Amino acid sequence: MKKILKFSSCLIAIGLLAVLLYPGASSSLDARITDFFVTSNPRDILVYFTVKDCYSPKTDEAILAGIPTSFTFLIKMVEPGILWDTTVSSLEIKHILKYDNIRNTFYVTYSEQGDVPVEFRDLESAKRAMVDLSGVPIAPLTALAINHRYLVKAKAKLAKAKMSKTMGYMLFFTSSWDFETDWSGQEFIYKSSKP
Repeated sequence: MKKILKFSSCLIAIGLLAVLLYPGASSSLDARITDFFVTSNPRDILVYFTVKDCYSPKTDEAILAGIPTSFTFLIKMVEPGILWDTTVSSLEIKHILKYDNIRNTFYVTYSEQGDVPVEFRDLESAKRAMVDLSGVPIAPLTALAINHRYLVKAKAKLAKAKMSKTMGYMLFFTSSWDFETDWSGQEFIYKSSKP
């Protein structure tokens, strides 16, 4: 029984890869960062944003076939200078979506929250959770100078998805799915909240 399941899984993966790599199946994505917002709490500078138009029907098919989907978000905070920018902080965040077809459940793990899987019952909710970043601390307020100008910027890009041991690592997005957003950002001048 175990051999049949392994063989079936391998056939499904090979079939899916053949469909995904077929050049006629390409559809261009216009992935972009939207709703970019920078604010603060009493301790940190926080960033919020969403990635739009990063899923295609082929991406959905791959997810439902059990292929993990992985997004990497790069976030930087810099103090712009005349000759060069000074980096205040830099983060790399990963979100991974996995589907368990036996339980009919989607799991999203967030590196910024300790990689503890969060469960979703439907694909659309899981996909929204994958591309929303809400209140990610980018820098402590103590690292900022009062009345200085700062720029927080972010981009999203494809990452490698870990497959089974026999398949090793592969680039899970084909050329029809590849995306790397442009940098999106917001400038601000830090004003102390103390009277």
